Amino acid sequence: MPKIILVTGASSGFGRLICETLAGSGHTVFASMRNTKGKNKEHADSLRNRGLQVVDLDVIKSSSVETAVAEILSAQGHIDVLINNAGVASAGVSEAFSDQQVAELFDVNVTGVHRVTRAVLPSMRKNGEGLIVNIGSILGRVTFPFFGIYGASKFAVEALSESYRYELSQLGIDVCLVQPSAYPTQMYASASHPVDQNTVAAYGEVGEIPAAMFDHFMTMLSGADAPNPQDIADAVSDLVSQAAGKRAARVVVGAGFGADAINTSAAPVQAETVKALGLGHLDSTKIA
Repeated sequence: MPKIILVTGASSGFGRLICETLAGSGHTVFASMRNTKGKNKEHADSLRNRGLQVVDLDVIKSSSVETAVAEILSAQGHIDVLINNAGVASAGVSEAFSDQQVAELFDVNVTGVHRVTRAVLPSMRKNGEGLIVNIGSILGRVTFPFFGIYGASKFAVEALSESYRYELSQLGIDVCLVQPSAYPTQMYASASHPVDQNTVAAYGEVGEIPAAMFDHFMTMLSGADAPNPQDIADAVSDLVSQAAGKRAARVVVGAGFGADAINTSAAPVQAETVKALGLGHLDSTKIA
C-alpha cells in the first residue's frame, strides 16, 4: 500500500537515493532539506522535476521542523513513515575538536533526530500506526580511532532508537535502525575536522594518522570496487514494505566490521535487561 513518507537530509547522498527509490515504488515522498530557495535550490528543483514533493526543513531549528511537518499534515492528513537521515560527519584527533564543534554535530545527529521524531509522533499515535527509520552507522556499535566524536553521536542514536522502539511498541509504531558502513557520499567529503591544530601538532606522528586514514578511505570509496550507496536505499525500502511488527530492530548494510555480531550478541542481553525491569512485553527484538 502506498505510504506518505518524510525523509530528512534529502538533498544528496543516502537521503536523495532513499527518496527516489521510495517514490519509484509508488509512495508519496516528501524530500526535506534546508535552504530550498538558496543553497539547495538546484537539488530541490531536480527532485520536484522527478515528481517528488519537497519541503524546507532544518533539523536544528524547531520552528522549521514544526512548520514542515504541519505543511505535510495539512496536505496529506497523516505521515506513515519518517526516515531520519540528516547527519554530519567528523574525523580527527578527538581532543582537538572544540566544544562548539561537538555541540553542533550532536545538534544535527542526535537532537535533530529527536526534534523531527517528536514533531511526527503525535500524528502516528493518533492513527495507531507508523514507522520510524533512523539512519545510524556501524560506528554506533564499533569504534574507529579518530572518529570518536561522530561515533559518539551514533552511539547516542542507538540508545535513542532502542528506547523509542520499546516505548512505541504497544502503540502500533515500529522503530528501526539502519547501520551503514562507509559509502561514497558527500557527507564524508564534507566531514568536519578539528579546529585546534596546535593540539593536533602536539600528538606528533599520531596526529598525522587521521589525514592519512581519511585519504585512504576516500580513495577506497572512489575506486571501481567502491560500495554502492543504493544499498542503503534498498534496505530502507525493504523495511517500508515489510509488515508492521515484523521488521528487524537493526539492519547492517555493507562491511560491518563486527557490528552485526554485536547486534546479535547484544539483543538477548538487552531483552533480559528489559525483562528484569518487568517490561518484557515491550520487547520485539529482531535481528537482520
